[in-house]
Amino acid sequence: QVQLVESGGGLVQPGGSLRLSCAASGFTLDRYTIGWFRQAPGKEREGVSCISSRDGSTYYADSVKGRFTISRDGAKNTVYLQMNSLKPEDTAVYYCGADSSVTIRTMFQYRYFEVWGQGTLVTVSS
Repeated sequence: QVQLVESGGGLVQPGGSLRLSCAASGFTLDRYTIGWFRQAPGKEREGVSCISSRDGSTYYADSVKGRFTISRDGAKNTVYLQMNSLKPEDTAVYYCGADSSVTIRTMFQYRYFEVWGQGTLVTVSS
């Protein structure tokens, strides 16, 4: 059974840090491009960061560049999203998605991802 499970969300004060995990089962995560997306109430799901299956290149939305870092641990079949200097506007449900055929042009568009986790809530508030 192909599955992604996110964890690591929670409540954090502005300026704080969290590390999200996206654990895969039923498939080898290295062979897929993995994207982190987030969805705030009333808003569309937006791409945050991706790591390419081809060469491990990483990509970030302008809103998180310099604050978030995506990484991959093949041995654990897990992708991480380290989030530093968190802001209230980072509050959202964070999802990871996997797909084997997204390109640089489509990797920040959630409609192109085939497999999704259930999401983990991140709340940034004082």
